[in-house]
Amino acid sequence: MIDLHCHILPGMDDGPETVEESLAMARMAIRQGISHILCTPHHNNGRYINPADKIIPVVQNLQRELDQRGLALSLYEGQEVRLSGQMVEAIQRQEILFTDLDNQYLLIEFPTMEVPAYAEQLFFQLIGQGHTPVIVHPERNAIFGNDPNRLLPFLDMGVLTQLTAPSIVGFFGKKIQKTAKIMLDHQLGFMVASDAHSVDQRGFYLMEAYQEITKEFGASYTNAMQQMAKDLLNGDPVQRPAYQKVKKRFFLR
Repeated sequence: MIDLHCHILPGMDDGPETVEESLAMARMAIRQGISHILCTPHHNNGRYINPADKIIPVVQNLQRELDQRGLALSLYEGQEVRLSGQMVEAIQRQEILFTDLDNQYLLIEFPTMEVPAYAEQLFFQLIGQGHTPVIVHPERNAIFGNDPNRLLPFLDMGVLTQLTAPSIVGFFGKKIQKTAKIMLDHQLGFMVASDAHSVDQRGFYLMEAYQEITKEFGASYTNAMQQMAKDLLNGDPVQRPAYQKVKKRFFLR
């Protein structure tokens, strides 16, 4: 399995503080069946600043630690970039890391409590420059969570979404789990990643999430999500699902 969103790098953000803690996460990932991880420390979220040139050597160092211990896990450099009006300039300064080497797909985190008014225009600009934004954990955003249909204008322009595995299995509570399931039922969630931060507090749950999706929505949905994760890592074109508008009755359940 590929995990496209993971805070496994030591000393970068609110993930592990030491290499040993990162190694413990790596062992947990392997037990989950994960073979490839895109390392995505927070960048420009008001607390952490992790530009590309800071992340790349840390990924290389941790990969050497894994290899020396015979841990079969391949790491790749990435970021979880907070949405901001300066994103285009940051890309031009080569501070931003994409999921792939062709700079096609970009993991973007919205503020927890809002969808900024400038987001659509910014995404049009990014798409016009050949980049595809990926909205991470929309089920945990207050606006998207209260009305998943707010995602539709973004999806219509070609934006992708990534749900969080712990949300699907109920780690963040029943309300967020319900939202994630509604998004899955209407194919508004295009792929799943762990957003793991630790072994004890914020684990992977990726295997469990895929099992839940397969049970409720079928193996074809799981296979499509796993293929999309592979496509993003390789920078390949993706097959987007036929997403649907959520009807009001789903909010009343």
